[in-house]
Amino acid sequence: MNLRGIVAISGRPGLFKLIGQNKVGYILESLDAQKLKVVANITNTKLASLEDITVYGEDKEIRLAEVFENIKNAKSSIPDAKADGTTLRNFFREVAPEHDEEKVYGSDMKKIITWYLILKDLPLFNEAEPATEEAEGAKIEEKIVEKKPKATTKPVNAKATAKSSAPAKKANMTSKKGV
Repeated sequence: MNLRGIVAISGRPGLFKLIGQNKVGYILESLDAQKLKVVANITNTKLASLEDITVYGEDKEIRLAEVFENIKNAKSSIPDAKADGTTLRNFFREVAPEHDEEKVYGSDMKKIITWYLILKDLPLFNEAEPATEEAEGAKIEEKIVEKKPKATTKPVNAKATAKSSAPAKKANMTSKKGV
């Protein structure tokens, strides 16, 4: 599941796809049927990438992508996001059995189910996850080790160029009326 570039904006319902960035903020497109484009100001808007979101666990944190995979493979039907807290809690015990029940609230479960219902029909939901940064970093390090840096030598007679700190000369503009 590829969640790269999908963000949630605090204070706004739904999910957005990150299209680009300008000097004012991020350019986002909503993932619903309206395809509304929004510019989220950098200074006062909080964005959360779904790729980085985790659910509190008893031993370790559970990545949101893992929870989505478990929801996809769930034996029981997905409850409505507006269902009562006990129904959501029972469903989450099946989907994420190691989640911390004291720290994961009903509103969090509703949000995750709503996000899943938005994402399940999109093609990126079935895409493979891109390579992790650690694997990419290891490949880059291997390439650096293979290439030996070339030694650069300076010419012996090279003179250093010094910039003069004197101001530029003014042009002499005299008028010759009588000549």
